[in-house]
Amino acid sequence: MVFPATARNREPIAAVLSSWLPQRGLVLGVASGSGEHAVAFQALFPGLIWQASDREPEHRRSIDAWITASGLADRMPSALNLDVQHQPWDLPEPVMTDLAALVCINLLHISPADCTCTLLMEAARLLPQGAPLIIYGPFKRGGRHISNTNAQFDQSLRERNPEWGVRDLDWLLMLAEEQGGFELSACTTMPANNLAIVLGRN
Repeated sequence: MVFPATARNREPIAAVLSSWLPQRGLVLGVASGSGEHAVAFQALFPGLIWQASDREPEHRRSIDAWITASGLADRMPSALNLDVQHQPWDLPEPVMTDLAALVCINLLHISPADCTCTLLMEAARLLPQGAPLIIYGPFKRGGRHISNTNAQFDQSLRERNPEWGVRDLDWLLMLAEEQGGFELSACTTMPANNLAIVLGRN
């Protein structure tokens, strides 16, 4: 599977990741989609193990195909079957033991609000102290869309599914503190009116 947005945003996302990911350990990527991001980041950060996951069988097959095609099968594990919204997350022991960061790209706006709550709660349960939760996607700020294109995108999402929609950054940060004791470490403006948000617990 090929998602055109990946080619456009992987380098800006990688720049943020390079500032916040640890040098060693395992990174859990949730809702990894086609797998294009996962293999790109595994190649860019060879000291890490990038564990991709997705709930959709078609996506997991695509992730594994990208791993093989990229020549990373000896370094990168197969995709995990993980539904972010379903608690508790059932993760293999190596993931639980070595987890050093959690990355979520383009999920929150195409899932119910409860999915965001679950993401934060499970991240708080699983991440060691100081490990980052990095979230990328479109967000409102102060209840307002940051562009007309985001407003139109939000409307189209809600027409497809009333439970979907562009989330508000203030709401996310409030939930992050309530659900997991997370604080905002960084918020970076990204191309195409997206944000990269880094949450952490000291």
